[in-house]
Amino acid sequence: MIDGTRNVTRHGTESKLRKIAEDASAKFGKLLRPKSLKGEGISAWKRYIEPASWLDGSKEAAAIAFCELWQEFRFAPTSFPASKHGQMRAYMSELGLTDERNRIGSDGKGKKEDGGFA
Repeated sequence: MIDGTRNVTRHGTESKLRKIAEDASAKFGKLLRPKSLKGEGISAWKRYIEPASWLDGSKEAAAIAFCELWQEFRFAPTSFPASKHGQMRAYMSELGLTDERNRIGSDGKGKKEDGGFA
């Protein structure tokens, strides 16, 4: 949840929301890098996905798709169509890689990550 948008009457207390998020994260498990990623896909995983502590197993498909698109983009940037660029940008948004307000630190406030898109 974006800092400053929580309303106790609508969303409940911060501790209740934090518990719900932690329970969901525990159910989905840790996000693990697939062995099928190669080259620039692994680089994208290490640069963008691994530092994203807010991601869990529920975002696995989006994370893999983003890394595969990133690999394709890095391999041939001039032949990477705008439609795929739009898909890659959508995955980045879904994963919280484009907007620092989507990044939740351990203190529950937004946190800027180095090396990502802003």
